[in-house]
Amino acid sequence: MRILVTGAAGFLGSHLVDRLLAEGHHVVGVDNLITGSLGNIAHLAHEPRWQFVRQDVTTFLDVEGPVDGVMHFASPASPVDYLELPIQTLKVGALGTHKALGLARAKGARFLLASTSEVYGDPLVHPQPESYWGNVNPVGPRGVYDEAKRFAEAMTMAYHRYHGVDTRIVRIFNTYGPRMRPNDGRVVSNFIVQALRGEPLTVFGDGSQTRSFCFIDDLIEGIHRLFLHGGADPVNMGNPTEFTVLQLGEMVLRLTGSRGPIERKPLPVDDPRVRQPDITRARALLGWEPTVALEVGLSRTITYFRERLGL
Repeated sequence: MRILVTGAAGFLGSHLVDRLLAEGHHVVGVDNLITGSLGNIAHLAHEPRWQFVRQDVTTFLDVEGPVDGVMHFASPASPVDYLELPIQTLKVGALGTHKALGLARAKGARFLLASTSEVYGDPLVHPQPESYWGNVNPVGPRGVYDEAKRFAEAMTMAYHRYHGVDTRIVRIFNTYGPRMRPNDGRVVSNFIVQALRGEPLTVFGDGSQTRSFCFIDDLIEGIHRLFLHGGADPVNMGNPTEFTVLQLGEMVLRLTGSRGPIERKPLPVDDPRVRQPDITRARALLGWEPTVALEVGLSRTITYFRERLGL
């Protein structure tokens, strides 16, 4: 197939591109590099089935020739990014999704939306199944990301129902691995970078809030299966094994050999207290579940950051 991936130079997008190329597909990658990095795709420079276009998908999206799939991954995706880029986050969720869906419709292509567990907000149901509608503050600082993705899901379903576009929606829970940015504000990268530098680990609140951490290879496997064999209903993808933030910090300290202390700061506004995917649908529909244990994935990620930071 010939597949267009938006956000192709980002953390998730670049790993997805690698997988699609490994499967023999031709890939057109689009990214405006607002949070993506050319370093993530530099190894593809001489790949004949790869084409990169630097483009803001909120203003224009087109490509010559046939397209069999459109996979929309463009968006700031960490708290640091979408708090610093609120307008761009809303625009790529709304206008960017509209452009990507329009291209899929025009080309007769299958469409996959990278949505997020943040559509559930600070959940009142635990763990979170796809049937849960969420608990989101639309006017809070995190609302720009949460509501952008909720709108993107609604737009995707409208194109599916009204225009008959073959669509997929993946709700991605916390994912980590190589190619994360050292300063992206995510808890895994924050802890690893701080530990490697011998700095205090920053824990917000009392550290009892929970997260579920999925290694990037597991996530990409699930997304690939969903694209090929899924349906229109949203599908959660993440690791259902739940850890507190303090447990994560202790594991990072042990794996890095760091003796840095833990420094507590106030909990950010609307920070979710719990986050755990119900992956019953992914198991039943795709036969998918994560296989990489947190300690194993963290070790690989720590190795990446040691090399990236020269530590």
